[in-house]
Amino acid sequence: MEDYKGVPFELLISEQRVVRGDMYKAKQEPSKGTLLLLHGYKGFKNWGMFPYVASELAEAVDVVAVNFSHNGVGEDLMDFTELEKFAGDTYSKDLEDLQAIIADIHKHVGKEKPILLLGHSRGAGVSLIYALDHPTEITGVISWNGIAHVDLLTPENKAEMRSTGRSYTLNGRTKQMMPLDLEILEDMERNEARFDIVGRIRDASFPITLVQGTEDGERLLRGSEKLVANNPDIQWVRIPGGNHTFGSVHPYQGETEPLRMAIEETRGVIRSMLNL
Repeated sequence: MEDYKGVPFELLISEQRVVRGDMYKAKQEPSKGTLLLLHGYKGFKNWGMFPYVASELAEAVDVVAVNFSHNGVGEDLMDFTELEKFAGDTYSKDLEDLQAIIADIHKHVGKEKPILLLGHSRGAGVSLIYALDHPTEITGVISWNGIAHVDLLTPENKAEMRSTGRSYTLNGRTKQMMPLDLEILEDMERNEARFDIVGRIRDASFPITLVQGTEDGERLLRGSEKLVANNPDIQWVRIPGGNHTFGSVHPYQGETEPLRMAIEETRGVIRSMLNL
Protein backbone atom coordinates (compact mmCIF):
# COMPACT_ATOMS: atom_id res chain seq x y z
CA MET A 1 0.00 0.00 0.00
CA GLU A 2 2.87 2.35 0.76
CA ASP A 3 3.73 2.60 -2.94
CA TYR A 4 0.24 3.69 -3.94
CA LYS A 5 -0.56 6.58 -1.64
CA GLY A 6 -2.76 9.45 -2.64
CA VAL A 7 -3.01 12.83 -0.94
CA PRO A 8 -5.14 12.37 2.19
CA PHE A 9 -8.03 14.66 3.09
CA GLU A 10 -10.92 14.85 5.53
CA LEU A 11 -14.38 16.21 4.81
CA LEU A 12 -16.24 17.17 7.98
CA ILE A 13 -19.96 16.71 7.46
CA SER A 14 -20.90 17.14 11.11
CA GLU A 15 -19.17 16.84 14.47
CA GLN A 16 -19.47 13.04 14.53
CA ARG A 17 -19.38 12.52 10.80
CA VAL A 18 -16.13 12.55 8.84
CA VAL A 19 -15.43 11.30 5.32
CA ARG A 20 -11.76 10.38 5.00
CA GLY A 21 -10.29 10.05 1.55
CA ASP A 22 -7.28 10.10 -0.74
CA MET A 23 -6.83 12.07 -3.95
CA TYR A 24 -4.78 10.47 -6.72
CA LYS A 25 -3.95 13.17 -9.27
CA ALA A 26 -4.26 12.36 -12.95
CA LYS A 27 -0.93 11.46 -14.54
CA GLN A 28 -2.03 13.17 -17.75
CA GLU A 29 -2.61 16.85 -17.12
CA PRO A 30 -4.98 18.51 -17.32
CA SER A 31 -7.37 16.07 -15.70
CA LYS A 32 -10.44 15.23 -17.79
CA GLY A 33 -12.63 14.71 -14.73
CA THR A 34 -12.95 12.86 -11.42
CA LEU A 35 -13.52 9.18 -10.69
CA LEU A 36 -14.93 8.45 -7.23
CA LEU A 37 -13.92 5.02 -5.88
CA LEU A 38 -16.46 3.69 -3.36
CA HIS A 39 -15.92 0.62 -1.17
CA GLY A 40 -18.52 -1.96 -0.25
CA TYR A 41 -20.00 -3.62 2.85
CA LYS A 42 -17.34 -4.15 5.55
CA GLY A 43 -14.94 -2.45 3.15
CA PHE A 44 -12.68 0.61 3.31
CA LYS A 45 -10.50 2.62 0.96
CA ASN A 46 -7.22 1.05 2.14
CA TRP A 47 -8.44 -2.54 1.88
CA GLY A 48 -6.28 -4.78 -0.27
CA MET A 49 -6.40 -3.73 -3.89
CA PHE A 50 -8.03 -0.32 -3.60
CA PRO A 51 -4.96 1.95 -3.24
CA TYR A 52 -3.31 0.15 -6.17
CA VAL A 53 -6.48 0.32 -8.26
CA ALA A 54 -6.88 4.04 -7.54
CA SER A 55 -3.29 4.72 -8.57
CA GLU A 56 -3.62 2.62 -11.75
CA LEU A 57 -6.84 4.35 -12.84
CA ALA A 58 -5.51 7.87 -12.23
CA GLU A 59 -4.43 8.43 -15.82
CA ALA A 60 -6.80 10.82 -17.58
CA VAL A 61 -8.86 11.44 -14.43
CA ASP A 62 -8.26 12.32 -10.82
CA VAL A 63 -9.29 9.41 -8.61
CA VAL A 64 -10.80 10.07 -5.19
CA ALA A 65 -11.06 7.04 -2.90
CA VAL A 66 -13.16 7.51 0.22
CA ASN A 67 -14.31 5.88 3.43
CA PHE A 68 -17.99 6.45 4.05
CA SER A 69 -18.49 8.22 7.37
CA HIS A 70 -20.18 5.22 9.01
CA ASN A 71 -18.16 2.34 7.53
CA GLY A 72 -16.66 1.61 10.95
CA VAL A 73 -13.01 2.38 10.13
CA GLY A 74 -11.62 5.24 12.20
CA GLU A 75 -8.61 7.51 12.20
CA ASP A 76 -6.04 4.72 11.85
CA LEU A 77 -7.65 3.98 8.44
CA MET A 78 -7.06 0.22 8.71
CA ASP A 79 -9.14 -1.15 11.60
CA PHE A 80 -12.82 -1.27 12.52
CA THR A 81 -12.55 0.93 15.61
CA GLU A 82 -15.91 2.71 15.15
CA LEU A 83 -18.38 -0.15 15.42
CA GLU A 84 -21.10 2.07 16.91
CA LYS A 85 -21.05 4.08 13.69
CA PHE A 86 -21.11 0.89 11.63
CA ALA A 87 -24.23 -0.12 13.56
CA GLY A 88 -26.07 2.80 11.97
CA ASP A 89 -24.53 2.68 8.48
CA THR A 90 -27.65 3.16 6.36
CA TYR A 91 -27.79 3.58 2.61
CA SER A 92 -29.25 7.04 3.18
CA LYS A 93 -26.14 8.07 5.13
CA ASP A 94 -23.84 6.76 2.40
CA LEU A 95 -25.86 8.71 -0.18
CA GLU A 96 -25.64 11.87 1.93
CA ASP A 97 -21.88 11.37 2.23
CA LEU A 98 -21.62 11.01 -1.53
CA GLN A 99 -23.65 14.18 -2.07
CA ALA A 100 -21.31 16.09 0.25
CA ILE A 101 -18.23 14.73 -1.55
CA ILE A 102 -19.59 15.73 -4.95
CA ALA A 103 -20.55 19.18 -3.68
CA ASP A 104 -16.96 19.59 -2.44
CA ILE A 105 -15.59 18.55 -5.84
CA HIS A 106 -17.87 21.07 -7.54
CA LYS A 107 -16.62 23.75 -5.18
CA HIS A 108 -12.97 23.06 -5.94
CA VAL A 109 -12.95 22.17 -9.64
CA GLY A 110 -16.28 23.53 -10.86
CA LYS A 111 -19.35 21.80 -12.22
CA GLU A 112 -18.12 21.56 -15.81
CA LYS A 113 -15.80 18.58 -15.34
CA PRO A 114 -17.37 15.11 -15.51
CA ILE A 115 -17.76 12.88 -12.46
CA LEU A 116 -17.70 9.09 -12.79
CA LEU A 117 -18.61 6.67 -10.01
CA LEU A 118 -16.81 3.35 -9.54
CA GLY A 119 -18.34 1.27 -6.77
CA HIS A 120 -17.36 -2.17 -5.52
CA SER A 121 -20.12 -4.46 -4.26
CA ARG A 122 -22.44 -2.40 -2.02
CA GLY A 123 -20.61 0.73 -3.20
CA ALA A 124 -21.87 -0.01 -6.71
CA GLY A 125 -25.44 -0.06 -5.41
CA VAL A 126 -24.91 3.29 -3.72
CA SER A 127 -23.42 4.63 -6.97
CA LEU A 128 -26.39 3.52 -9.06
CA ILE A 129 -28.97 4.92 -6.65
CA TYR A 130 -27.14 8.24 -6.47
CA ALA A 131 -26.85 8.50 -10.24
CA LEU A 132 -30.52 7.62 -10.69
CA ASP A 133 -31.36 10.38 -8.18
CA HIS A 134 -28.95 12.90 -9.77
CA PRO A 135 -28.55 11.93 -13.44
CA THR A 136 -27.30 15.35 -14.55
CA GLU A 137 -24.43 15.24 -12.03
CA ILE A 138 -23.00 11.86 -13.01
CA THR A 139 -21.40 11.09 -16.38
CA GLY A 140 -21.31 7.32 -15.88
CA VAL A 141 -21.29 4.47 -13.36
CA ILE A 142 -18.91 1.51 -13.28
CA SER A 143 -19.85 -1.42 -11.06
CA TRP A 144 -17.20 -3.84 -9.84
CA ASN A 145 -18.97 -7.02 -8.71
CA GLY A 146 -21.84 -4.81 -7.65
CA ILE A 147 -25.10 -5.52 -5.88
CA ALA A 148 -28.46 -5.18 -7.63
CA HIS A 149 -30.47 -5.59 -4.41
CA VAL A 150 -29.75 -3.47 -1.32
CA ASP A 151 -30.98 -5.99 1.26
CA LEU A 152 -27.88 -7.78 2.56
CA LEU A 153 -29.47 -8.82 5.88
CA THR A 154 -30.35 -12.38 6.82
CA PRO A 155 -33.84 -13.27 8.09
CA GLU A 156 -32.22 -13.87 11.48
CA ASN A 157 -30.70 -10.38 11.42
CA LYS A 158 -34.10 -8.85 10.73
CA ALA A 159 -35.91 -10.84 13.42
CA GLU A 160 -33.30 -9.90 16.02
CA MET A 161 -33.35 -6.24 14.98
CA ARG A 162 -37.11 -6.11 15.36
CA SER A 163 -37.12 -7.84 18.74
CA THR A 164 -34.07 -6.24 20.40
CA GLY A 165 -33.13 -3.28 18.18
CA ARG A 166 -29.73 -4.73 17.26
CA SER A 167 -28.25 -7.73 15.50
CA TYR A 168 -24.69 -8.74 14.63
CA THR A 169 -22.73 -9.91 11.60
CA LEU A 170 -19.37 -11.68 11.70
CA ASN A 171 -16.41 -10.09 9.96
CA GLY A 172 -14.73 -13.20 8.61
CA ARG A 173 -11.32 -11.52 8.32
CA THR A 174 -11.10 -9.74 11.70
CA LYS A 175 -13.47 -12.11 13.59
CA GLN A 176 -15.27 -9.08 15.03
CA MET A 177 -18.99 -9.32 15.68
CA MET A 178 -20.18 -6.13 13.98
CA PRO A 179 -23.43 -4.55 15.24
CA LEU A 180 -26.39 -3.76 13.00
CA ASP A 181 -29.11 -1.50 14.39
CA LEU A 182 -32.80 -1.51 13.50
CA GLU A 183 -32.42 1.86 11.72
CA ILE A 184 -30.64 0.06 8.85
CA LEU A 185 -33.68 -2.12 8.20
CA GLU A 186 -36.08 0.79 8.70
CA ASP A 187 -34.11 2.89 6.20
CA MET A 188 -34.46 0.19 3.53
CA GLU A 189 -38.18 -0.22 4.20
CA ARG A 190 -38.83 3.52 4.21
CA ASN A 191 -36.98 3.95 0.90
CA GLU A 192 -38.14 0.76 -0.81
CA ALA A 193 -39.06 2.48 -4.09
CA ARG A 194 -35.99 4.71 -4.13
CA PHE A 195 -33.65 1.79 -3.46
CA ASP A 196 -35.25 -0.48 -6.08
CA ILE A 197 -32.23 -0.57 -8.37
CA VAL A 198 -33.58 -3.32 -10.63
CA GLY A 199 -36.86 -1.51 -11.21
CA ARG A 200 -35.39 1.96 -11.60
CA ILE A 201 -32.56 0.91 -13.92
CA ARG A 202 -34.97 0.99 -16.87
CA ASP A 203 -34.95 4.79 -16.68
CA ALA A 204 -31.18 5.25 -16.40
CA SER A 205 -30.06 8.06 -18.71
CA PHE A 206 -26.32 7.61 -18.12
CA PRO A 207 -23.92 4.90 -19.29
CA ILE A 208 -23.45 1.91 -16.98
CA THR A 209 -20.81 -0.81 -17.16
CA LEU A 210 -20.75 -3.91 -14.97
CA VAL A 211 -17.28 -5.41 -14.54
CA GLN A 212 -17.78 -8.77 -12.87
CA GLY A 213 -15.77 -11.89 -12.20
CA THR A 214 -17.20 -15.12 -13.54
CA GLU A 215 -16.64 -16.61 -10.05
CA ASP A 216 -18.46 -13.82 -8.22
CA GLY A 217 -21.31 -14.83 -5.91
CA GLU A 218 -24.34 -16.47 -7.51
CA ARG A 219 -26.74 -13.86 -6.11
CA LEU A 220 -24.66 -11.04 -7.55
CA LEU A 221 -24.39 -12.70 -10.96
CA ARG A 222 -28.17 -13.18 -11.07
CA GLY A 223 -28.62 -9.57 -10.01
CA SER A 224 -26.50 -8.41 -12.94
CA GLU A 225 -28.63 -10.51 -15.28
CA LYS A 226 -31.74 -8.69 -14.04
CA LEU A 227 -30.13 -5.27 -14.52
CA VAL A 228 -29.14 -6.06 -18.09
CA ALA A 229 -32.56 -7.57 -18.82
CA ASN A 230 -34.21 -4.34 -17.67
CA ASN A 231 -31.74 -2.09 -19.48
CA PRO A 232 -30.05 -3.68 -22.52
CA ASP A 233 -27.84 -0.60 -22.93
CA ILE A 234 -25.83 -1.73 -19.91
CA GLN A 235 -22.41 -3.12 -20.84
CA TRP A 236 -21.63 -6.31 -18.89
CA VAL A 237 -17.94 -7.27 -18.92
CA ARG A 238 -17.06 -10.70 -17.50
CA ILE A 239 -13.61 -11.30 -16.08
CA PRO A 240 -12.64 -14.99 -16.45
CA GLY A 241 -11.78 -16.62 -13.12
CA GLY A 242 -12.37 -13.43 -11.16
CA ASN A 243 -13.98 -13.77 -7.72
CA HIS A 244 -15.64 -10.98 -5.69
CA THR A 245 -12.30 -9.14 -5.25
CA PHE A 246 -10.70 -10.31 -8.52
CA GLY A 247 -8.35 -12.50 -6.50
CA SER A 248 -7.10 -9.64 -4.32
CA VAL A 249 -6.69 -10.16 -0.58
CA HIS A 250 -5.91 -7.99 2.44
CA PRO A 251 -3.16 -7.09 3.10
CA TYR A 252 -2.46 -6.56 -0.60
CA GLN A 253 -0.26 -9.30 -2.09
CA GLY A 254 0.14 -7.96 -5.61
CA GLU A 255 -1.78 -7.92 -8.84
CA THR A 256 -3.64 -11.01 -10.02
CA GLU A 257 -4.52 -11.74 -13.63
CA PRO A 258 -8.26 -11.08 -13.05
CA LEU A 259 -7.44 -7.77 -11.34
CA ARG A 260 -5.20 -6.74 -14.23
CA MET A 261 -8.02 -7.52 -16.67
CA ALA A 262 -10.55 -5.59 -14.57
CA ILE A 263 -8.27 -2.56 -14.47
CA GLU A 264 -7.61 -2.66 -18.21
CA GLU A 265 -11.32 -3.02 -19.02
CA THR A 266 -12.14 -0.15 -16.66
CA ARG A 267 -9.53 2.11 -18.26
CA GLY A 268 -11.23 1.55 -21.59
CA VAL A 269 -14.65 2.26 -20.10
CA ILE A 270 -13.43 5.51 -18.56
CA ARG A 271 -12.08 6.66 -21.93
CA SER A 272 -15.33 5.70 -23.63
CA MET A 273 -17.55 7.44 -21.07
CA LEU A 274 -15.46 10.61 -21.41
CA ASN A 275 -15.23 10.35 -25.20
CA LEU A 276 -11.42 10.36 -25.08
